[in-house]
Amino acid sequence: MRLPRDLSGRELIRLLKRYGYESTRQVGSHIRLRSNFQGYVHLITIPDHDSLRIGTLNSILSDVADYLGMDRSKLMQELFDDA
Repeated sequence: MRLPRDLSGRELIRLLKRYGYESTRQVGSHIRLRSNFQGYVHLITIPDHDSLRIGTLNSILSDVADYLGMDRSKLMQELFDDA
């Protein structure tokens, strides 16, 4: 599955809310998200850009997949097939 080329930071935040991520703060054009899964806190920063760069999106998805203990391709399928 290919990564979407036109996904905005706000859209990604909306999709990640399914996994318990909540916006905690914003500094400039970057939004900090927090998730508390089985007692482990995970923090990620999402750029609030109209279109996320492929490398940035790939890195964020890999980090989230590692945190959730799932394969990145499965996470992508769950996020983007249902969207």
